[in-house]
Amino acid sequence: MAGILTSFMAVFLAVFPIVDPLAGGLLFFGLTSLASPDVRRKLARMVAIYSFIVLNLSLFIGGYLLHFFGISLPVLRVAGGLVVAAAGWKMLNAREEYGAAQQKAGGLVVLEQDYFRKAFYPITMPLTTGPGTISVLIALGTGRPVGSMIETMDFTLGAVAATIALAVTIYVCYAGSGVISRVFGGNGTEIAIRLTAFILFCIGVQILWTGVEDLLVSVLRAAR
Repeated sequence: MAGILTSFMAVFLAVFPIVDPLAGGLLFFGLTSLASPDVRRKLARMVAIYSFIVLNLSLFIGGYLLHFFGISLPVLRVAGGLVVAAAGWKMLNAREEYGAAQQKAGGLVVLEQDYFRKAFYPITMPLTTGPGTISVLIALGTGRPVGSMIETMDFTLGAVAATIALAVTIYVCYAGSGVISRVFGGNGTEIAIRLTAFILFCIGVQILWTGVEDLLVSVLRAAR
């Protein structure tokens, strides 16, 4: 039991600050501010399920997948940063377009379909479980105990329990993100969404720069 608890805490505490469901809830609301509460809850459930899958794939077979496709972590960061920055830029400039679309007859149905199509990309990956999360989980997975069967089972059970807890936390924070609108009011919510979009764009640029920096370091090392 001690081994399971140790593995649970190791995975949960390592990943939770990176996923940051509380801040992610604000980003999620910014992307779904025109959706109904029911749609937001359904989408939050889909994102939580997808996140659980991504977390476990990254933890247990992520290293093998990257090696199989010949993808390095810096390249993953560059690609993820581009996607996140693009999502932030779109949020900054598409609010009026979404508002006009919602006013059209049947516009809400179209918006629901659009939201559900975005459940995995870009909301789950890379906005919720991005390159930082994946790289940490790959490191944890490759460093997992490979000794006795009991140690392996303890790590597996503890790690899976941690990913379940993370997925539940993501759902709670995302499904309840509509509280933001009631707390901030109409104008305050619009300001929060705009600010969130800009922060999201900055996060994407930061992830992109980290990947570029890692690539430059590897090139300089190879040149020596």
